[in-house]
Amino acid sequence: MNLRKSITIFSILGLLVSLNFLVVSNPGLAAKIGPQTEVSANDVSQLEQEGDITNFATEKTKEGLSKFYAFTGFRNATHGNLIMIVVGLFFIFLAIKYDYEPLLLIPIGTGIIIGNIPFFQDGGVNLQLGIYQQGSVLNYLYFGVTNGIYPPLIFLGIGAMTDFSSLISNPRLMLLGAAAQLGIFLTFLGALYVGFNMPEAGSIGIIGGADGPTAIFLASKLANGGIVHGYETKNLIGPIAIAAYSYMALVPVIQPPIMRLLTSKRERLIRMKPPRSVSKLEKILFPIIGLILTTFISPGALPLLGMLFFGNILKESGVTKRLADTARNSMIDIVTILLGLTVGASTQADVFLTDTSILIFVLGAVSFMFATAGGVLFAKVMNLFLPDENKINPLLGAAGVSAVPDSARVVQLEGLKSDPSNHLLMHAMAPNVAGVIGSAVAAGIMMSFLL
Repeated sequence: MNLRKSITIFSILGLLVSLNFLVVSNPGLAAKIGPQTEVSANDVSQLEQEGDITNFATEKTKEGLSKFYAFTGFRNATHGNLIMIVVGLFFIFLAIKYDYEPLLLIPIGTGIIIGNIPFFQDGGVNLQLGIYQQGSVLNYLYFGVTNGIYPPLIFLGIGAMTDFSSLISNPRLMLLGAAAQLGIFLTFLGALYVGFNMPEAGSIGIIGGADGPTAIFLASKLANGGIVHGYETKNLIGPIAIAAYSYMALVPVIQPPIMRLLTSKRERLIRMKPPRSVSKLEKILFPIIGLILTTFISPGALPLLGMLFFGNILKESGVTKRLADTARNSMIDIVTILLGLTVGASTQADVFLTDTSILIFVLGAVSFMFATAGGVLFAKVMNLFLPDENKINPLLGAAGVSAVPDSARVVQLEGLKSDPSNHLLMHAMAPNVAGVIGSAVAAGIMMSFLL
């Protein structure tokens, strides 16, 4: 019964709207269906002008349709917009089909699509839609990227979910995390060689740490389109962030060939002693001592490392469970959504599809490869000075890049391929979390030199 009533009501409304449209668009029809009265001389004159009124209405309709089309995406789309939309769809495909960092690639891929929806931008018109238009919602959300707000909040969540036990039980593995930062400084030199100025080169080099939040944080300080250390910099946040997160997602593809190339079958079979048990006191003291020591060495890393160790104190203290749960669950999820979406939306075709972006991607790949190789080779060097019972499986060096925990998982899988009973995950987590600390310290050092 309700359905019949609804159909009846909508039919009546549709009829009324149709009649109204016919009357407005055809004044002659209105005269015909109106009351039949005697036509005066003035009415005759008005009817003679009816043709002009109809023409006027037709012109106005055409003008309105023309304006409507001018504001549509079909009118304003460029080849670059379409290319970037395909890239965004590809990111989403990788995340869903192959499970490559879905928590990052789906927000970034969707953001790329949003950022490349074309709209009318001629004549200085500000529709408050795009991420670079003052007053738009996306522009307000992007503030957290350009001013380095989101990365420290990400580090707070990482700290609250990280267990430093493996690193505490075997501190020498921290050296592998430091060695993997080799890629950062080599790429810094490479970026200078191809023509980037010093602040820009520093921001690009940090991609080698495979740490997206750190890369975004440093780029927001050194390559944000302003004057830094006397250099006029470009806004490279978008390309650097996309490159960093892309290589983080491709860890399972990029690292294994390098690991197998630089290690022998015999080295991959090395078994390590199980990590010792770590006391609660050690777990509490580690973030406190780590906070003081690392930030005294590199004060520029304070926003990142301060939040990282603060989050870990919340976790290990045992008396702030609610705060730790919030930091590692709700808060980090919200910030990840905002960070991924706005970073993706910043890749508008006219800003992103440039020679500079291509160079950044190439340098980022080189940086990541050097970082992986540096960790593996340094583990081999350490083995030259260690007795047989204490030798390190060189595969662990690849976990020195701070793509937590993906690079540690890659080490585990590569170890199992050589020996199905050799589990390296717990050992790999030590250089992995050391890599997080190392990349943040490297970023702080870059800032101290270049700001």
